[in-house]
Amino acid sequence: MSGVITKFAVTSMVMWMVPVAIVYGFYYEMFPGLSLCSGVSQMSSSTQTLVSGFLAVISVNLVIGFYICMAMKETPHQEPQPDPTFLANAKASINQPTSSQVSDDSKGKGKVE
Repeated sequence: MSGVITKFAVTSMVMWMVPVAIVYGFYYEMFPGLSLCSGVSQMSSSTQTLVSGFLAVISVNLVIGFYICMAMKETPHQEPQPDPTFLANAKASINQPTSSQVSDDSKGKGKVE
């Protein structure tokens, strides 16, 4: 159980840190490769904000997708077992006649054809 909590905590931290780093990096032009090939420094301030915001949203979705893939690949340690008291109550309720069956049976006993 602690492994699941650890994965969740790490994924949550990454989901907050990566988008903030992307927005911060675009704002302070910390990505030199992007400024050379796409002309980020030539973009207006509002365009840089929009591009960094879109990339931040995409990064959050990628992190969530990665977390979902990790969760689906995780193997359960044991097969889930039903609650024994629930099973006993369910079996008992199946064997008990319902009130409509009891009233139908009592009405039919008095008739003779």
